[in-house]
Formats: sequence, C-alpha cells, structure tokens
Amino acid sequence: MNRERCSATVITCNEARNLRDCLATLAWADEIVVVDSGSTDGTLEIAREHTDRVFVHPWPGHLEQKNYAVDRAAHPWVFSLDADERVPPALADRILEVLAAPAADGYTFPRRNYFLGAWLRHGGWYPDRVLRLFRKDRGRFGGVNPHDRVILASGRAAGIEVPIEHFTYVSLGQYVAKQSLYADIAARGRVESGRASRVGAWRLGAKPAGKFLETYVWKRGFLDGVPGFVAAMGAAFAAYLREARVWELQRTSSMRDEPAARPPAA
Repeated sequence: MNRERCSATVITCNEARNLRDCLATLAWADEIVVVDSGSTDGTLEIAREHTDRVFVHPWPGHLEQKNYAVDRAAHPWVFSLDADERVPPALADRILEVLAAPAADGYTFPRRNYFLGAWLRHGGWYPDRVLRLFRKDRGRFGGVNPHDRVILASGRAAGIEVPIEHFTYVSLGQYVAKQSLYADIAARGRVESGRASRVGAWRLGAKPAGKFLETYVWKRGFLDGVPGFVAAMGAAFAAYLREARVWELQRTSSMRDEPAARPPAA
C-alpha cells in the first residue's frame, strides 16, 4: 500500500522501565527518533536496540525537547509518543490507513489512562484527547511547560477514535512526586512570563477546592471508585502546590525588590 512516510519521536530521561515496551509498539513507523537528556539507567542502550536515530540533548524544557526531536525527523509526517505510552495494534493499523490518504494536516486521539492499577474513564482522564500525528511542515509543540501540545500553524485537524494507551503512575509516591515537579515547572513558567495573578489565602484555598469539585463531581470521577477519588485529590493537591509555589516565587521576588532597610537614626 502506497502511503505517506512517518517518523515516530520519543523523548526520554531514565525511562528504562517503559521504553522497550513503548518502542516495540512503534515498529510500524518508517523511522524512530529518540532524544535523550542524560539517562543513566540503560535507556540509551534500549533505544539503540530499536533505532540508530538516537540523540543526546541537554534538557531545555518539555516542548523545546519535543520540537528538537521533530526537527530530527526525516519524513513529512511525525507521530509523537511519550515513553509511558503505547500504540495498540488496532491503532497502528488505523494510522497506516490514514497515511494512505490523509484528509487532514493533523490527527487527535483519545487517550486511555492506566492509573494505580485501574483504567480511568471519568474525571477528565478519558477521552483526554491529544494531537500527536501531524505534518512536519504544519505542526510544532507549543503551550506552557510542562503541558506541551501540538499547534498546527495552518490546515485542519481530524480525529482518530482508536485510543493511545497511557501507563501513567505505578505508585502513589510516583504520582505525588510528579505532581510536585510539574507544579514547580508550571509556577515558574507563569511567574517568569508575567502571567501569574497575585496569590492570596483565598486563592490558595479556592483553587484546590475547585479542582477537586471539577474532577470528582462535575467530570464524575466518583464513578471510578477509589482510584477516581485518589486522582481527584491528587489534582487538588497539584493545584494547591502550583498556587503556593507562585506565592513563594512572588514573595521572594518582592523581597528582593524592596530597598535595603536603613539603620535607625541615632
């Protein structure tokens, strides 16, 4: 079957636990590009088992690293996958069908999220659509770190309804640590770009409460049982950490800007 050629891209850092399974599901691609930011756990060796297109590049940020990988892609179409994601056989077949006669410039996918031993179906965790297949000359990663997304400069996007599988967190400790890391990255990005509103006590309380109600009640996370409750509490905790970190950064900056205190008059 004649079709458009496609490069699959993956960014990594100490992903030995995930990478072999991830890359095995990309065998349908015409090339696999892996960009690593300094792994020490055998990730590079696993990557080289599957492709000779392996690059080491210091970490500049999520969207910047993904764009670096896109720039190394040799083919006109790019499919971007995270190391903890998988392409099931039905999805691989559907992507190849689409590439035989593309009707759009980018394609979105639902994502099934496996969270602490359960597939989440509610709470904003499904369908969790992401744009991952796109023409290289039309799409780039944008957004705000760490929540990058593909933005099409021109053209239109269509949907593929077969989901990507996302194996998110294997332990509560990993979940909490990742929420803390992402909250710090997001807070720094907001403050440095000047987009951060002034944070007070009301906001510190309202933002987490609102996030919990959104995910657990409005988006029906309660239908996922205990994992749904844990996920909703985690989202609320992440919202709190993000706002508290913004407050801390604003306070530190304000203290630096204050004039030095004068000694009391004699």
